[in-house]
Amino acid sequence: MMEMEKLTRDELAGMMDHTLLKAYAVEEDFKKLCEEAAGNGFAMVAVNSSQVRTCRKFLKDTNVHVGAAISFPLGQTELETKVFETKKAIEDGADEIDYVINIGELKMGHDDYIRREMEAIVKVCREHHVLSKVIFENCYLTKEEIVRAAKIAKEVKPDFIKTSTGFGTSGADAEDVRLMKETVGDAVKVKAAGGIRDWETCRSMLMAGAERIGTSSSIKICDEFEKERGK
Repeated sequence: MMEMEKLTRDELAGMMDHTLLKAYAVEEDFKKLCEEAAGNGFAMVAVNSSQVRTCRKFLKDTNVHVGAAISFPLGQTELETKVFETKKAIEDGADEIDYVINIGELKMGHDDYIRREMEAIVKVCREHHVLSKVIFENCYLTKEEIVRAAKIAKEVKPDFIKTSTGFGTSGADAEDVRLMKETVGDAVKVKAAGGIRDWETCRSMLMAGAERIGTSSSIKICDEFEKERGK
């Protein structure tokens, strides 16, 4: 569990995936996103795969990663399509990949499919030294299904498993984060995303075991953190 009393603003910022996934966002919005990420020391910008080149351009002289959302937000594309989109995003400059599992396959009990899907995408990411994150979309899953997916991840070892897209019926839940972390242990990290709009909610996710936070409220959260610390 994270020692919250020792956490600094810079450390908190370094766990933030600064997010812009709106369908109507334009280049000026992505420029602002990248400037904010670079100015605050966020871990990465999270964007749809078509915007990777744009963000790579804006972040070329920084340490901020560009993260591509794959098969987003439904996860309902063929495995081969997800692999192609992953490869294309990496070719365009993505440093991190967040892909959505085929939720229906998991719910039907087709764990072998989920494993094949995860292995294929994680393999591509490893070959290119890119971080891999597997989005479960927990709002559509039972606790048992969350555990099954997490056990597969514990074997395959992506870099992160992730709670949500932010486009489902609900977002991150601290209880789910705790369940995911307890299942994978130290083998895989957990990213919490969806509905995290303030420091109080963010803190609950970190306390539950999350090591990355996906949010479009990154600056607000860091400002609230600083205000609480009286710095």
